[in-house]
Amino acid sequence: MQYDGLTKGIAVVFGGLTVVLTAVGLVINPAVLFLALMFGVSTYFMYYHVSGKMAANLYERVERQAAQNTGNARRGGFGAGPREEWEPPRDGRRARRSQATQGSQRRRQGRQRQRRQTAAGRQRQQPVQSSGPSPAEAYRRLGLDPDADQSTIKRAYREKVKEVHPDTDSGSEAEFKQVQAAYETLTDD
Repeated sequence: MQYDGLTKGIAVVFGGLTVVLTAVGLVINPAVLFLALMFGVSTYFMYYHVSGKMAANLYERVERQAAQNTGNARRGGFGAGPREEWEPPRDGRRARRSQATQGSQRRRQGRQRQRRQTAAGRQRQQPVQSSGPSPAEAYRRLGLDPDADQSTIKRAYREKVKEVHPDTDSGSEAEFKQVQAAYETLTDD
C-alpha cells in the first residue's frame, strides 16, 4: 500500500485519543465516552486495513464468488474464475498456503519462460510463418461449407465459442483460441 506509514501514524494518534478520551469520560463526563468509542472504532478499522486483513478478506470473497459463477456458467452465469496468480498477504494464517502457491508460481513462470524461449527459437528457424489457419481449415474448424456468407460464419462462430469457452465445463483454452483464429481468418478476407 502506498500510504501504510501515514495510516499507521493516524491509527496511533487515534488510539492515543481513544485512551485519553476514555480516561476523561470516566473521570469528568461520561458523554465523552461516545467520542472515545468513535475514535476506537476508527483505530480498529485503520489497523484492519494496514495489516492486510481487509484486502485478504475482500479477495477471498471475490474468489469464492468467481468460483461460484464459474460453476454456474452453464446456467447462464458469467465470471472469469479464480485468479491463480494472486497471492494473499503473508500473515500467520496464510503462511502455509502462500508457500504452496509460491511453488506453483515458480513452475508456471518456468513454463512461460520455456514457451517464450521455444517461440523465439521457432522464429529464428522459420522466418516466414502464417498468421493463422488457412481459409479451408477455418471453415472446417467452424463446421461450415466454403460458400458460407458472413452472417452464417458469425452465427457458427458464436455457437462454437459457447461450446469451447474455457469457463464452461467441457471448454478448452486451446480450442477457444483456434476458433477465434478461424473466425479472424474468415472475417479478414
